[in-house]
Amino acid sequence: MHMQFKSNLLCLLAIILFISLSPLQAQVYNPGKVNNKALKLYQKAMEQAEEGYFPEGIKTLQEAVKIDPQFADAWLSIAGMYGELKNYEQAVLNYEKAQSIDSSYFRDYNLPYSINLAGLGRFQDALKAVNRFMTINDLNESSQRASSYRRKTYLFALEQAAKPELSSYRFTPLNMGDSVNSTVSEYYPALTIDNQQLVFTRRVGNRNEDFFETRKSGEGWSSAKGLTGQINSNLNEGAQSISLDGQWLIFTGCNFPDSYGSCDLYISYNTPAGWTEPQNLGPKINTEFWESAPSLSPDRRDLYFASRRPDGFGGSDIWVSHRLPNGRWSEPENLGPEINTSGDESCPFIHADNQSLYFTSNGLSGYGGDDLFVARKGPKGSFSLPQNLGYPINTIENEGSLVITADGTTAYYASDRADSRGGLDLYTFTMREGVRPTKTIWIRGTVRDSKTKKGLPSAVELTDISTRQVISLVETDETGNYLITLPTGRDYAFNVNRKGYLFYSESFQLSQRAPDSTYVIDIELQPITKDASIILKNIFYETGSKELNTSSEVELDKLVQLLKDNPSLRIQINGHTDAVGKASDNLALSNARAQAVVDYLVKNGIQAARLSFKGFGATQPIADNNTEEGRAKNRRTEVKVTSE
Repeated sequence: MHMQFKSNLLCLLAIILFISLSPLQAQVYNPGKVNNKALKLYQKAMEQAEEGYFPEGIKTLQEAVKIDPQFADAWLSIAGMYGELKNYEQAVLNYEKAQSIDSSYFRDYNLPYSINLAGLGRFQDALKAVNRFMTINDLNESSQRASSYRRKTYLFALEQAAKPELSSYRFTPLNMGDSVNSTVSEYYPALTIDNQQLVFTRRVGNRNEDFFETRKSGEGWSSAKGLTGQINSNLNEGAQSISLDGQWLIFTGCNFPDSYGSCDLYISYNTPAGWTEPQNLGPKINTEFWESAPSLSPDRRDLYFASRRPDGFGGSDIWVSHRLPNGRWSEPENLGPEINTSGDESCPFIHADNQSLYFTSNGLSGYGGDDLFVARKGPKGSFSLPQNLGYPINTIENEGSLVITADGTTAYYASDRADSRGGLDLYTFTMREGVRPTKTIWIRGTVRDSKTKKGLPSAVELTDISTRQVISLVETDETGNYLITLPTGRDYAFNVNRKGYLFYSESFQLSQRAPDSTYVIDIELQPITKDASIILKNIFYETGSKELNTSSEVELDKLVQLLKDNPSLRIQINGHTDAVGKASDNLALSNARAQAVVDYLVKNGIQAARLSFKGFGATQPIADNNTEEGRAKNRRTEVKVTSE
């Protein structure tokens, strides 16, 4: 769960800091003839390195090479320590200093040299260096494996670099500053839909992690504070996902008393008194194995997470569980071989568009270690093949969790870059266009009874009119409040349903225009009573024709369901037109269109005796017929209750 990117010190010492005392390889440099005082400093530096004191070790080695400038092993070890500190530029310079002393002796160090060249983005030079390393006779199996792996990543990087969209991208991460970051590690950011609240994990002790939040104002981000309530403890909690409205927090808790395994998923709710005591999500989500890194979909219907349960593809896989009508979570489903590999996939983040899934993987082709990828969810719910986010978002190091704002342009992530306040810090950067999610808008409001004005718990559904795919389905809270997001560039049917009420219908024609980022829509549902009526906003006809457009079927199916749920209900379909053309033609067209709706209902199992229809032409306008906007409103189909 802890996202700090640890290096393998033992590997560093074995590959970078180990001295071969055999003089047989030397041409100019002879390890057996190093100045004794310099050698003692070298041995001191090795002790410092073993304790992880790399800056101190570098200073000690720099003293050694002042005494003996031809001390190639000291230059190599300085390079190795700089590489450990991710100061690739200094690492490369010091490797090249050693290489200039004796290129033959340096041959064994071409592998770590190549890694640091790749750290600078010099993949062509890295490929040349690793190729030289692979010409060494009798390489052991471990060296063959390591060099082959690195060569593969460099070839991948060069292939990606040939793409124009990558060569023009400028990656300039910005540290979020002292109000957010501290001398300890901050990581795993999570963001609300309005971009005003950022929740993250902070390591507050050797084995303790807690949740902190910062809020945005005109003056920037506020000083981070621990979450209030009962959520933080002396146990290990982290790797969280906050719902877009800021009311739910699903997170990873490790070694909790009620856990099913080492790390489980828990949920806490935001209340006026603070965050509630965490609840374990139960045995369907959690197992005796490791579960972590949750990501809640914007409509709160899907929970993505990482798990090491044994029935996956190997290592850590990404799974999804669906929230059932009773509020419980379904049996998790593996996202399949398109996403998961025999390696590790983790850190899923489902964007507010509910289609762009970002995650890390070390099993897919990449630059080395854990890379960030994006996959897009299609109309039938399956995901596309993952796309690597590319250099320099991905590097030779392990990348971690990522979140992206609703507009798709700004990302937040954790890194231990050179300007870190200590350990991992939180940074922001501008996403490359080719890997951005779909820009989304968000809609919020309250569903009320039209007569009592009291809030109504209801189902709010958004459907892509062209594909008939349900993009989002949310349940309001107990007071009728809802928040829903949707990708721009499409046309949507917006329906709100509650038993005993006529459904609410609206359409959002967004495919041809750039909408505002926010809609506030308060909805009043009409109880099913005699003479109650609604306008069907998502019924479309071919121009000048009575033929129903196939995109109308989303709405018509809702009307079919309403009639089936209320078997005694009788309705009349009323057709209306604008005032363009002859009155007699408009009357006939409105009548024919109303009949077309009735015919659809009968065809789909509704008794004709429960239905009637009537056309009114342009005789009952609800808007000004002198404007196109007004004429569009007047062209409408209504449902009127004739009997309950």
